[in-house]
Amino acid sequence: MEERVAISIADGIADVRLVRADKMNALDVAMFDALVAATDRLAKEKRVRAVILSGEGRAFCAGLDMGRFAAMKEKGGNGIAGGEKRDLTTRTHGLANYPQQAVWGWRQLPVPVIAAIQGVAFGGGLQLALGADMRFLTPDARMSIMEIKWGLVPDMAGTPILASLVRDDILRELTYTGRIFSAQEAVSYGLATRICDDPRAAAFEVAREIAGKSPDAIRAAKRLLNGLSVDPGPALLAESAEQMKLMGGANQLEAVRANIDKRLPRFLDV
Repeated sequence: MEERVAISIADGIADVRLVRADKMNALDVAMFDALVAATDRLAKEKRVRAVILSGEGRAFCAGLDMGRFAAMKEKGGNGIAGGEKRDLTTRTHGLANYPQQAVWGWRQLPVPVIAAIQGVAFGGGLQLALGADMRFLTPDARMSIMEIKWGLVPDMAGTPILASLVRDDILRELTYTGRIFSAQEAVSYGLATRICDDPRAAAFEVAREIAGKSPDAIRAAKRLLNGLSVDPGPALLAESAEQMKLMGGANQLEAVRANIDKRLPRFLDV
């Protein structure tokens, strides 16, 4: 796990860092495994009262590893974590499948999670940030629901969380276009909590304040706030079912090949 995600715990605060800076903390199989392992571990840490989630280097998380898309271009198949034969509709972690758990696990943690975001949070990277309770961004940070670029849909627990944060028409525009938007836009859309020159420092400040409160009350508050959301079960399963229909199809592979070849796609009518 340490090759992808590092965890240190002090004074009731877990500092969780994605440590694949040379690849902009992109999501490969090892990163998915490390993220799931991190939430499994932290869920059992009674001394933890708040979590800070950040990425080392110039990006929070650039999304799915480009190596997976390159493999899809050459061989077809899909870019999901854990192998080509994984059935996304199989629930491996309660309501979630394995890739979804890399995001949903942070939402399930009994304590608040603050994401400190610099650079980019694209596609799966944005969905990872959505797993946190709060998102602090640098002024020049950028985000995108980028899955449409690759002929896919958000399928890492993004849709039920996005639906609770973003106005319906804005969410549709961002999902249909994959448009990259600024930190300032993210705040106006409800996707960012605040803009900070130093998100990690601001996150630690808030985490220390949370850690000074009654841990029983904080955990009860998170349970109550999580319960305000619509039932996520059908949405999580629907994400998986729709993604399974798309992955490896002619138009999805054409989206990948066109992007990698830097040309206009030639899609089949449906």
